[in-house]
Amino acid sequence: MSCDLLPTDVPGPHYQGDVRDVLDYPWDLMIAHPPCTHLSVSGARHFEAKRMDGRQQSAVSFFMMLAKADIPMIAIENPVCIMSSMWRQPDQVIQPWQFGHGETKATALWLKGLPRLTPTNIVEGREDRIHRMAPGPDRWKERSKTYPGIAAAMADQWGSILHLRRMSA
Repeated sequence: MSCDLLPTDVPGPHYQGDVRDVLDYPWDLMIAHPPCTHLSVSGARHFEAKRMDGRQQSAVSFFMMLAKADIPMIAIENPVCIMSSMWRQPDQVIQPWQFGHGETKATALWLKGLPRLTPTNIVEGREDRIHRMAPGPDRWKERSKTYPGIAAAMADQWGSILHLRRMSA
């Protein structure tokens, strides 16, 4: 099941609402994509204002709530961000070009009970499309989308682990 404040773009089970409403369910696996607006180092020039008005601390608290959830397998995905210094270094930093997309966008993964993702399709090309994206009303949404190759690797690799654990229980 997916969970987001926004409607889903794809078919399938989806809870539209606050993750806090369902976080205490007996989940086996959570792959979380918390908002990066107040955490990402790409917005460092705004950090002082965000610290002063509490936006950054609120984002850190939300991230940590996800990280400390009582779920046996957790992956938290975010761009390179302040959580590396506020909490700990990510377990892995991946790139879209490792999963079939000829682009760059460093994506950090903090893992609990899960192995690092194995690249599935290393391709040529190192376009910085996300960074160079033109301003527009949907820019934030386009920049936050997970690349399909990365999503497929997460589903295949971590879903297989979940399946094996269920079979042996």
